[in-house]
Amino acid sequence: MMLAALFLWFAIAGLVSSTGFLLLLAVAVVRFRGRPRRATPASKLPPVSVLKPLSGLEPGLEENLESFFRQDYPQFEIIFGARNAKDPALSVVQAVRQRYQQVPVKIVLSGEPDRPNAKVCSLQKMYVQASHDYLVISDSDVRVQPNYLREVTSPLCDSKVGLVTCLYRGLPTGGCWSQLEALGMSVEMTSGVVVADRLEGMRFALGPTMAIRRDVLEAVGGFAALADHCADDYLLGNKVYQAGYGVALSDHVIDHVACHRSFQGSLQHQLRWMKSTRFSRPKGHIGTVLTFAMPFGLLGAAAGWAAGRPLLGLGLLAAAVLNRMIMAVVAGWGVVRDRRSLTGCWLYPLRDLLGFFVWQASFLGRTIVWRGERYRLEYGGKMTRIGGAPPAAACTDRPKSGTVAVDHLA
Repeated sequence: MMLAALFLWFAIAGLVSSTGFLLLLAVAVVRFRGRPRRATPASKLPPVSVLKPLSGLEPGLEENLESFFRQDYPQFEIIFGARNAKDPALSVVQAVRQRYQQVPVKIVLSGEPDRPNAKVCSLQKMYVQASHDYLVISDSDVRVQPNYLREVTSPLCDSKVGLVTCLYRGLPTGGCWSQLEALGMSVEMTSGVVVADRLEGMRFALGPTMAIRRDVLEAVGGFAALADHCADDYLLGNKVYQAGYGVALSDHVIDHVACHRSFQGSLQHQLRWMKSTRFSRPKGHIGTVLTFAMPFGLLGAAAGWAAGRPLLGLGLLAAAVLNRMIMAVVAGWGVVRDRRSLTGCWLYPLRDLLGFFVWQASFLGRTIVWRGERYRLEYGGKMTRIGGAPPAAACTDRPKSGTVAVDHLA
C-alpha cells in the first residue's frame, strides 16, 4: 500500500510537470501568433540558390519537388544533389524541370562520401556550384507554398540574422504509422521548438529548411565542419548562434512528408532522431520525460487502483488524456494549422505514449540506421559509419577535380 501511494504521488508530480509544459506552450503560441509580420519588397529580395539533396524515390516526391519550381520569387536556381546518375530521384527531377524550363537547374553528382554524414558531403559539393550568396537548404520530403522563398529569405536581409529555419506540419502518406508519425511532427516537434524559442530564443535549426548567407556559413566553418555529425541541422544553427548571429524562426510553415508507412520504418526514423538528440543535447533529452503526460496518467490509474482509490486513478488518467488532446489543438492547429491535429486530437494521447516508449528506447545502445547504413553515435553528436566508408573524394571546401559532375539547364 505504501508503494502504491508513492507511485500515486509520482504520477501526480508527472502530470503537474506536463501541465506546466502545456501552460508554457500556450504562452509561447500566443507570442508566436502575435509577432509582427514584415514583408520585404520584391526589388530588395536577393537571388537565391536552393540546395536540395536527393536519395531515392519517396512518396510524393514529384509533388514535393514541383512545389519548389512554382515559387513566386524574382530570381532563384535549384541545385539537386545525388551520389550518382543512377539515383531514380533524378528521373523525377528531369520530368519536373521540363515543365518549368524558366527555372535554372543544376544537378550535382557527388560520388560516395568519405565522411560519416553523406548528406552534408553532398551539400558541400552542391554549395561550390551555387551561383548566389543566399542559400536555402531543403530536404526532399518537404512541400512548400509559392511564397516560401520570399518568407524564409526576407529575414536574412537583416545583417544581424545569420540563419532562418521553419516549423513544419506532418503530412501522412498512408497507414496508421505514417499518420501517428505525422501527428508527432505537427504537435510534439512544434511544441518543443516554440517553447524553446520562448524560453531562450532559437539556438538551433531544423533540417527540413535552413536559409543562410554565404558569409555566415563560411564564418562558422562551412559544411565541412558538420560532416562528422548526425544532427547537422542542430549543429549549424548552434554554430551560427555562437558566432553572434541571430537564428530566426520563420512565419512560414512547410509540409513535412511522413514517408514511413511501416512500423519498423517509422520506429527506425524516430529512434534515429531521438538518439541523435540524446548525444547532441543530453541534458535536454533527459528532461524531455517531464513533458509527457500519458505515462503518468496510466501510472496514476494503476497506482490508484492498487491503493484502493480507483476514482482518483481514473481521474488522473482522464486528466492526462485531456492534457494531450488540448496540446494537439494548441500546437498542431494553433501554430502550424494542421487540420488533422484538430480533427484527430483524440489520437494524440496514443502518439504521446508511443513517443515515451521511443524516448526510453533511445537510451538502449548508440547505433542508428540511416538510409540503410549503420552508424555509431558518440557524445557531442559525432558519428562513425560501422564497417567504414568507401573510398571517395573528401568532403572539403574544394573537391578534387573530377569528383563532381554538373548538369545545367537554364
